[in-house]
Amino acid sequence: MTSLSVEMLAADAVEPITSAGNAQLGIAVLAGIAVIVLLITKFKLHAFLALTIGSLALGAFAGAPLAATIDSFTAGLGKTVAGVGVLIALGAILGKLLADSGGADQIVDTILAKASGRAMPWAMVLIASVIGLPLFFEVGIVLLIPVVLLVAKRGNYSLMRIGVPALAGLSVMHGLIPPHPGPLVAIDALGANLGVTLALGVLVAIPTVIIAGPLFSRYAARWVDIPAPEKMIPVRPSEDLERRPGFVATVSTVLLPVVLMLIKALVDIVVDNPDNGLQKVTDVIGSPLIALLAAVLVGLFTLGRAAGFTKQRLSSTVEKSLAPIAGVLMIVGAGGGFKQTLIDAGVGQMILDFSKDWSIPALLLGWLIAVAIRLATGSATVATISAAGLVAPLAEGMGTSETALLVLAIGAGSLFFSHVNDAGFWLVKEYFGMNVGQTIKTWSVMETIISVVGIVFVLLLSLVL
Repeated sequence: MTSLSVEMLAADAVEPITSAGNAQLGIAVLAGIAVIVLLITKFKLHAFLALTIGSLALGAFAGAPLAATIDSFTAGLGKTVAGVGVLIALGAILGKLLADSGGADQIVDTILAKASGRAMPWAMVLIASVIGLPLFFEVGIVLLIPVVLLVAKRGNYSLMRIGVPALAGLSVMHGLIPPHPGPLVAIDALGANLGVTLALGVLVAIPTVIIAGPLFSRYAARWVDIPAPEKMIPVRPSEDLERRPGFVATVSTVLLPVVLMLIKALVDIVVDNPDNGLQKVTDVIGSPLIALLAAVLVGLFTLGRAAGFTKQRLSSTVEKSLAPIAGVLMIVGAGGGFKQTLIDAGVGQMILDFSKDWSIPALLLGWLIAVAIRLATGSATVATISAAGLVAPLAEGMGTSETALLVLAIGAGSLFFSHVNDAGFWLVKEYFGMNVGQTIKTWSVMETIISVVGIVFVLLLSLVL
């Protein structure tokens, strides 16, 4: 495990936009983050506007020229959107196809038909993890909550015993596994290898989701014993369809981009020769853009046409999938602008100067920064983006595996203790019919377990890689 050292920060080639000393720059960083936190939490301003204003405030407090701050912010925004914008769009299309075609319901119904009794929590975490790969967290909740409520009601299960594993599966995928926006942005900011990050992310995710899901749900069910609220059981999308895609075809489509990216990572490790023909091929098909594009094109047939969608319906589904992600794209882009402003202001060198005598492992530092921003803003995506920007210079001296682990450490920190300033907190509370105290005992504690267990396994992996 690498601790902070002067060698790790062979400075960015970018000339700082300000000559402010460490003290002034430290105050500027805190002020910029405070502005973002205040605007999001107190004034309920959209995160895109908050990040934009916070970036300008950071530059102003650091004494940087306004023009230079604007240039840094816009450059970072453009680079981030260029790097991950298309991937987020492709992920949204695949998720919409999965939901509207009834493919998600097919996965759920098939697995639930094979599970019963004590196996049900494990079935729920498996369902959530598979469905959560291509879907945004909120979409996954909307899809899975009806299933959770129906299973709890018809099988006479504790709602928390079934619900917590499903939420854990979705949350772990959201925080640790690309192509979700947070991990993708961190990978882009730190220059990490996507395939290696995905492979290590799966290694960390499996034990984390088991501990935070099926195992913790035993205790959550004792702490909060409530029935499934009848009024919250909505109509499932596939109930209006005459037919649905098959289970094998659906799962194969969902896992296709993951498999392609993992193949690329494996070949890169085993072959390690850029001139090798096999590696050239896998470098193309395993790139995130091609892998996700392939899954979308395959999904048009295995999901859309299999559900009886006409060409017009498929076109409409794709169009409708893009509108809801506009806000996500702008938040991610503004986060990239904030990140670039931090880097160009010289924050990386400041962090090194402040912490060179602390001997804090870089992985733990990234986790702690993400935790602090998550607690303050309530947004896992904002926490990931901001923390990645703060520690990005530290990745310069890292190897491939450790850079990937730094991405996962930040992702784990971004999930820490969701509370009242997180939209996900209220979404879970209302769907499950809980009060604030019950939501903290279950959802908030579960998120904290994911975060802590995640960083523990990241640190353990760093000892052997």
